[in-house]
Amino acid sequence: MKYRRLGKTELQVSVIGVGTWQLGGGWGLTFEQTEATAILNRAHELGINFIDTAECYGHHVSEGLIGNAIAGHRQDWILATKFGHHHKNGLAADENYKAPQVLIQLEESLKALKTDYIDLYQLHSATREQFENDELWTMLSKQVEAGKVRFLGNSIGNPNMLPQVQRSKDFGISVIQTIYNAVKPKAEETVFPTAQRQDLGVIARVPLASGFLSGKYKPGHIFPDNDVRSQRPQEGRDNEIAQALEILKQKPTDMEAATWANAWCLKAAEISTVIPGIKSVEQIEMNAKAGDM
Repeated sequence: MKYRRLGKTELQVSVIGVGTWQLGGGWGLTFEQTEATAILNRAHELGINFIDTAECYGHHVSEGLIGNAIAGHRQDWILATKFGHHHKNGLAADENYKAPQVLIQLEESLKALKTDYIDLYQLHSATREQFENDELWTMLSKQVEAGKVRFLGNSIGNPNMLPQVQRSKDFGISVIQTIYNAVKPKAEETVFPTAQRQDLGVIARVPLASGFLSGKYKPGHIFPDNDVRSQRPQEGRDNEIAQALEILKQKPTDMEAATWANAWCLKAAEISTVIPGIKSVEQIEMNAKAGDM
């Protein structure tokens, strides 16, 4: 495993991290604690030290599985979670990005993760209005001072949200998370130059293009209703699958598709780590191979 500096945080993160949206049940599977623990234990054995999650992944379900799995060796992990997006408390979306509710979410995340600090606390897919909130960032900076949060980040909804990236310094943001993969490389034009100027760490999410770069799917594939991919229009989904299959023709014949897709992202020096979603020990092993390239 190789490691890279996470921007101005100076944290050394494994170039392959663990994305954990799937642990919350959003991708059509329900995970037992034993499964989540086995995945994270194997990740640790392979040299992976970065986990990314969010309070909305099953309403703290993913965080709870992670907290139980790493209890007793919390110090071995750089732990990132998020706030604000799709919180199941019956409040309007805007309310969940305001300081009082974010503070509640932070405390609940700390409890679920069984930790007294979060290494990277990220705004999650916020609008410009939700982002430009001095009261929110003042409250969060106080949590940094109190030691409950080490660094602040922003997981932008898409790579075109450049105004948010440009204002990172104004709000004490050290890390940007963005969509980046061989099918959707837009961040190269938008996020990367600004991040480099501000010395921001960059986390690449969906490096396998929602699994389409695994080579397992063909246009026309029907995803079950409990899989988040089923919510996309069929035509757009089919086009993306077709594009992914065409791109995979670049892959060396002796390399697994998932390994190649992660390595493709890591060729960009601006990327600190990629966070593929992991559903099994076999997948963590396949993705981790990209850390040797």
